[in-house]
Amino acid sequence: MSTGIVGIIGAMDAEIARFLEEMQQVETREIQGIHYHKGELSGVPVVVCKSGVGKVNAAVCTQLLIDRYRVESVIFTGVAGALHSDLDIGDLVISTECQQHDMDASPLGFPKGTIPFQETSVFPADPGLIEWAKKAGESIEGVKVLTGKVLSGDQFISDVEKVKQLREEFNGACVEMEGAAVAHVCHLSGVPYVVIRSMSDRADQTAQVNFLEFTELAAERSCLMVRHLLQQKAKA
Repeated sequence: MSTGIVGIIGAMDAEIARFLEEMQQVETREIQGIHYHKGELSGVPVVVCKSGVGKVNAAVCTQLLIDRYRVESVIFTGVAGALHSDLDIGDLVISTECQQHDMDASPLGFPKGTIPFQETSVFPADPGLIEWAKKAGESIEGVKVLTGKVLSGDQFISDVEKVKQLREEFNGACVEMEGAAVAHVCHLSGVPYVVIRSMSDRADQTAQVNFLEFTELAAERSCLMVRHLLQQKAKA
């Protein structure tokens, strides 16, 4: 039975800090080193948590969130590196689907990005959450919002050739380190999800400097997008 609770995950403190500041009636519980903050945000019951960086951390955090809180949907939010040429720092990407770009069993004859012997390796986001996110994006002035594939890997991408490869091989809009793991767990558990990412860098040689400089700006815009989405949900 649906609980009506929305799970919100970020990988870093900066990606969830604004949610925690605005939440009401907060109850915090630590499970396996992860702090889950249950309360209300924009009139919607939520559980907000920080997964930590990387796919394993994200998967563990998501499964615990689903098992312990029975959330009806999951939103993963935070920053990413831009792959699509139309994206600039601060712009937003809404996931249509997610895939692990660093899954590589090609010596065994599997295409890169394919998880061997599994039904699917590309995990579609929920159409309803995508539409709500798109409407939320329309209310944010001066920011470009694109929908597209989010690529994930346990790598920080800062190479122009790698950006070109990811764009051409996987048709990725942006690249980060957690979304596909969240999507995988949600798929297996039958829980709708969407990933909302704001660009902190262009995943090129300037990525390290840009990431440090613009993470706060990107995280703020990503949080703003999620708040607008929740406001729509509260009115629905």
